[in-house]
Amino acid sequence: MNLLSDIITYVRRIIKSPSNALITDALIIDYVNRFWIMDVDARIQLFDLKTKYQFQTQPGYDQYNMPLYDIQSEPGGTINYYPVYQGFLSPAYVNGVQVSFHTEKNTFFNIWPNVVQQMNVVKVGNGGASYSFTFPISPNNQLPLNTPLQYILRGHVDVSGIISLTTVPNYSQFADPPIVTDLEAQFSIPGCPVANQFPAVYITSIGADGSSIVVCDSGQFLSGNQNYGLLMNQGKYPNGNSILGTYSTTQNTINYFTGEVNVTFPQAVPAGVNINAQCLLFQSGLPRGILFNNNILTFRSPPDKQYLVELDAYLSPAGYLATNEGIKFAYMSEYIARGAARKILSDTGDIEQFNFYEPLFREQEQLVWKRSQRQFTASRTQTIYSQGTNQGQFGFNNSGGTF
Repeated sequence: MNLLSDIITYVRRIIKSPSNALITDALIIDYVNRFWIMDVDARIQLFDLKTKYQFQTQPGYDQYNMPLYDIQSEPGGTINYYPVYQGFLSPAYVNGVQVSFHTEKNTFFNIWPNVVQQMNVVKVGNGGASYSFTFPISPNNQLPLNTPLQYILRGHVDVSGIISLTTVPNYSQFADPPIVTDLEAQFSIPGCPVANQFPAVYITSIGADGSSIVVCDSGQFLSGNQNYGLLMNQGKYPNGNSILGTYSTTQNTINYFTGEVNVTFPQAVPAGVNINAQCLLFQSGLPRGILFNNNILTFRSPPDKQYLVELDAYLSPAGYLATNEGIKFAYMSEYIARGAARKILSDTGDIEQFNFYEPLFREQEQLVWKRSQRQFTASRTQTIYSQGTNQGQFGFNNSGGTF
């Protein structure tokens, strides 16, 4: 009981199809997963799917994508990448310290604005295409003692871009963030959609014909030294971005820690023409705020070392892949079976059976939902007038302080 095979048997009873010749077990499993993965978390919010997401930050990385499930193989097919969580919610903690959590950009960037560091002239054209310069920032090894480290913020590739890169010919890798070699960059940079790349560093000039020359970072990093970001020629839909040539620590990269840049423009910069640069420069440290938007977690300040991040989250369940696999929440077995059968009856156009079983499906949904509601309503919603708990002779108010 409460195995995937039991759900398959129950689905067959509902749709009146006991024979594997009419509808295969593999197809029923596909319907079960479609309902379980795509419908359940959208129809009802379940307490059993509430969990905690935690991970370690990386020094200098201020943006992190929501994690994705790897490809799952079900009988007769595969389930492609999709987010592990439905979303995140407060409270949020960094190294045990509660930090503010935002889902709206305006409130987040009102507190931590992205002030573009406009470097008017970093170099002057000499008629060639290749140039080297360093952003005029204080190198971290020359800052006074106990001064927070300064980082140039990095470009980023979002979740959709990461998934798109898994289908790029001659690359086809799942890596977040993309860490690529020189050879792989020849395919990964033009293969990532323009709309899914968010540059943070721009180097600009004017060509001999008056056209604007724009080079930016790609959100992809050099294999063997992830502090180096790969530069690219920014493109437009539908052509996409293009590479600048070969990539190494001394070719077409930016060192986000030192500000050192080596770039070969897609065309020569005329002699005497200014080369300009823009970046976002932040002092790093313990993050005090998190923004969740576009399935990306953005941290301010950018972390200067590894920090433990903890967030409440609602899980997007993984698929059921084998008939001997146990149902993760046994009380939902009948609900899942009726949901899968409901999708089959709607697809086959059996309206009479669909209408007959619809009230029974709704009944099961209410029973499943009721279990979560009992848990949700077990705790009183806190207000400013709520009384704190009493711990022995000392009391604690609802904000964590003593009274």
